[in-house]
Amino acid sequence: MKYLKSFLVWLCFIPAAILNGGFREYVLIKYLDTALATAISGILLCILILLITWLLLPRLVTLNNKESYITGIIWMILTILFEFTSGIGTGVPMKELIAAYNPLSGNLWILVVLTTMLAPTIISRINKRYE
Repeated sequence: MKYLKSFLVWLCFIPAAILNGGFREYVLIKYLDTALATAISGILLCILILLITWLLLPRLVTLNNKESYITGIIWMILTILFEFTSGIGTGVPMKELIAAYNPLSGNLWILVVLTTMLAPTIISRINKRYE
């Protein structure tokens, strides 16, 4: 049941990521270089993931350290599967999907994936400090 509740939190990342992508495409890219807009968008999505996790996860479920790690790994796998499935489904070439994992291109997608994986553990540790 804990992992099902955690999955509900992960589902909230999807609309946040879509809105973030829209913000990047319709606002940031108009005013900034594409590489800079993409990097800012990646950082913004990391912040959104941490914020959503902080706001929702502790209210739905209490996780010990091991469960936090497992949840993070599940979230990371779900994120990668979702990204590749939706990308392939919308006709994005596999080469482009894989290229997103290269931070030297200005795309910070790998940071987003790592943040997604670490978010449950980070938030769990922060909350334990203030208990």
